[in-house]
Amino acid sequence: MANGHMGAGDRPIYTLSGHSLVGDKRTTPIRGDLADISLAGKLFAPHYAVPMLRTGIAPVTEIHAEAHATSMPVSALMHGEEFAVLDVAGEWAWGYCLHDNYLGYVRFAELGDDFDATHIVSAPATLLVSEPSTKAPVLARYPMGAQLLCGSPSECGKYLACENGFVPLAHLSEIGRVAASPADLAEQLIGTPYSWGGRSGDAIDCSGLVQLVFGLKGHMPPRDADMQMAEFGEELAEGDALQRGDLVFFPGHVGIMADAENIIHANGTAMAVSVEPLTDAAARFAAHDEAIVARKRVK
Repeated sequence: MANGHMGAGDRPIYTLSGHSLVGDKRTTPIRGDLADISLAGKLFAPHYAVPMLRTGIAPVTEIHAEAHATSMPVSALMHGEEFAVLDVAGEWAWGYCLHDNYLGYVRFAELGDDFDATHIVSAPATLLVSEPSTKAPVLARYPMGAQLLCGSPSECGKYLACENGFVPLAHLSEIGRVAASPADLAEQLIGTPYSWGGRSGDAIDCSGLVQLVFGLKGHMPPRDADMQMAEFGEELAEGDALQRGDLVFFPGHVGIMADAENIIHANGTAMAVSVEPLTDAAARFAAHDEAIVARKRVK
């Protein structure tokens, strides 16, 4: 907590006393000059801000470690996901995603007013077209994970009205009603390019794949592999056999079991989402004390 006392010239001098709660820097909304108002009285900052809630309006918005385009991407905000803005400087906003509290910088122009999404893209990707026809011009592409506000079906029943256009109904699921399993969804993404910080059907990393496919089913894992290993799912006993949908963690990496022997994962070897024998994936971590550091199941 911050305590004030009077010093020379009757100017207030502030010091910290008591225990200061320091959380994970990736998800604790504080930087040198500013913190979320929720941290007042817990962590000291020169200023506190009340977050301004905005929503992703681009198909995918990259989240960067710093406020410039060449900065490392650390995650991504999908269309329809909410972002809590704590500061805006120039074209960049600093804040955190509401679904996982992950911090970073996004282009403010790619944020808009909140809306209540009704559907989510559950195919690898879909197209927004100008008319409910296979011959209509394409207005936009939305990858798996994008959330959309949809209206009435078209007369043919194969499209839903959406964003001044139409989206094929076959590519969408009502939010909370995705039929496919996480492993089914991951298999749909085989071949998707690997990209650090990606978490969509267009580009994805290992923990982004886990967060995306389990998120579609109503579970929201933390963002990074170490967080998921610590907080998501239940540890399997040593003698328990792996099954489809189980998570296997390696040093700094994670994948989803396709069956008892093969793993689906976004990886830098294939530079894509691929499926391969678990033994082959584990062999690439042979230099570590343990190749497989955890096995977990989400019930």
